[in-house]
Formats: sequence, structure tokens, C-alpha cells
Amino acid sequence: MKIIIAPAKKMVVDPDTFGIDALPQYLTQTQEILEQLRQLDYPAAKALWHCSDKLARPNFQWLQELDLKRQLTPALLAFSGIQYQYMAPDLFTAPALAYVRDNLRILSGFYGILRPFDGVVPYRLEMQSKLQVAGTHNLYDFWGDRLYRALVTGPGPIINLASQEYAKTITPYLQHPEQLITVVFGSLVNGKLVTKATLAKMARGEMVRYLAEHNAQTAADVTAFDHPDWAFAPDRSTATSLVFIYQK
Repeated sequence: MKIIIAPAKKMVVDPDTFGIDALPQYLTQTQEILEQLRQLDYPAAKALWHCSDKLARPNFQWLQELDLKRQLTPALLAFSGIQYQYMAPDLFTAPALAYVRDNLRILSGFYGILRPFDGVVPYRLEMQSKLQVAGTHNLYDFWGDRLYRALVTGPGPIINLASQEYAKTITPYLQHPEQLITVVFGSLVNGKLVTKATLAKMARGEMVRYLAEHNAQTAADVTAFDHPDWAFAPDRSTATSLVFIYQK
């Protein structure tokens, strides 16, 4: 079984808590993206990032200086958004760390696909960013089926805890009988299921921790997610969509 999650915009440098296992497997392609980003002037970079001057200026300066092989942080610790805070990987047991090393993959516009202990540096680039690299129209075209090929290395389902923006890097390439199962965290609003972004990010992080702590291997193990705020809804779920409903 493989689990896919999205990265986070917020990143930190922490080379001390855990060591890295390796460099990202598509580092040559990441270097191509970096070189393309460095060709942007400041207004173009800010427009690409869709952020304020307060965020854009230090990111633009960092872009000129970053070294893909120095001051590396394991990907699992480098991303520090809500999902990763609720995952709390720094508190994982040794068996849980071994589980995510084998089963968890982080999709990334900059790095393509990351194993938890690949060494990374902070960056700012979303998968849906309109960046043309090596003659392609966007990052989806640039990465093509590379992420899928790196992900699908054996039997078992792919548990999708990523946003649609990132899951789209995998879904076009799935082949029968490969199965991608999306986990949906929603709230009932006037009888309709609505996904609230912050709650979903929190739940995705807690789900990863649960799967790691319980050595989950099947879709049935996912439905056993035991959390006071979330209840599995079998009547709303399908073979490719597991729905959990917020209980507060």
C-alpha cells in the first residue's frame, strides 16, 4: 500500500532531528525547474507565487542562493503546515517511522515525488503554477508520468490523502487493476457533504499518523480510523472513495 499526500507552503530547516536517507530521485529535473525559476524577474516571480511582497521578496532572494545539496532537511520534517503539525512525525515510534519510509510519498511541484527521508531545501512552487519548463506548458506536462512510475512499485491500493491539485499527477496514468482510493473528510451542511480545508488538513495528518501507528495494509484498515471527531460513513463511501464525517 502507498499513501500520497500534498506538500505544504510553510517549510523549515531542521537538519538535526533526523538524518536524510538520500537525495530526491528526480533532482536533475528539479535543477531544470530551479534554472527556469531563476530566469524570472521579481514581478514575474511574485505573480507566479500569488503572494504579498512580504513573502515574495525573501523567497526571491532565497531562490538566487539555494543549493539543492546543502543544509538538507528530511521531507517529512521540512514541511510544517497544518497537516504536518497534526501528523507530528517527530513523535513517531521507530516502527511508525519505518512504516512511512516504506509507504508514504509526498507529491511536489518542485521535487516531483519525495520519500519521507529525502533531503530537501525550502522552496515555493505549487503544482498548478503556470511555469513552462523544457518546452512544456506547465508542471503537469513537465512531470508527465514520472511520479506515477515512481509511486506504483508493487501491489496494493494507493490511499489518496492529497488535494486534487496533486492527485492529478497520478490519476491519468493508473492502469487496471491499480486502485486509487481517495479519503474524503467532510462536514454535513444542510444535508450536503462539504469539505472544510482546515479540518481536512488536520484530519489528513492524523490519518497518516494512525495508519503508521497501526501498520495499515488494506483499505479496511483505513476505515478503522479511530478519532472522536470523525466517523466513517459506509453509506456514502464507494470502492474508490472512503468518506468520514465530522462529528462536532
